[in-house]
Amino acid sequence: MRIATWNVNSIKQRVEPMQQWLKEREPDVVCLQEIKCVDDAFPRGMFEDMGYNVATHGQKAYNGVAILSKKPIDEIERGLPGGDGDDHARYIEAVISVDGGAVRVASIYLPNGNPAPGPKYDYKLAWMERLRAHAMSRLALEEPMVLAGDYNVIPTPDDVHDPAVWVNDALFLPATRAKFREISFLGLADAVRATSDDKGLYTFWDYQAGAFQKNNGIRIDHLMLSSQAADKLTAAGIDRATRAGEKPSDHVPVWAEFSF
Repeated sequence: MRIATWNVNSIKQRVEPMQQWLKEREPDVVCLQEIKCVDDAFPRGMFEDMGYNVATHGQKAYNGVAILSKKPIDEIERGLPGGDGDDHARYIEAVISVDGGAVRVASIYLPNGNPAPGPKYDYKLAWMERLRAHAMSRLALEEPMVLAGDYNVIPTPDDVHDPAVWVNDALFLPATRAKFREISFLGLADAVRATSDDKGLYTFWDYQAGAFQKNNGIRIDHLMLSSQAADKLTAAGIDRATRAGEKPSDHVPVWAEFSF
């Protein structure tokens, strides 16, 4: 089973690149972020024609997350618990049927947090704490789980082309990385780092200043796995080539394969 995540930076702008990538990579489950449309405006029919079931949690012009699955989608939950009054569409979770059982999957679009310090950074850290608490409750179920998405977190200096450039950015501040470690230390494995220690593995390149051509990237899109999912992990990768295509998102897909 292949599970992928991709911040598409507006689904309406990425229809053709997505179709091409889906045909080439053939993921069973895809977690999307920044779809930037309300639920009714999502191009559901296109994905259904390709054999996917669709669950969305949209928002006009901003944010928005979705899950596509070739298997049935059950127990859909929209919104991260603990955020009374938080109307940002940043989290959707569902249970996907697999042979002999099921896997719980979430699509996550964690807040950017810039400028920091400030209210946006406070919101980011509070959101991460909510995610930590929710993940802990889900881990108690002792089931395969994949928390996939754009975390807007650079975990270590090995995940950025030039750490000095990002030292004051909300994605790389010590408090951000410490909170991400708290989430990881619950017992979640980073799929990419579970399969490779290589440097230069990036998932985002800014549109400006030839960042992609210079490989001035960062790794901020992650698939975090419960131990039950990590035990079934067989491969993981980053589809860097999509960044060089037509109408690219500034993020690229990240995927993992499991022997469920």
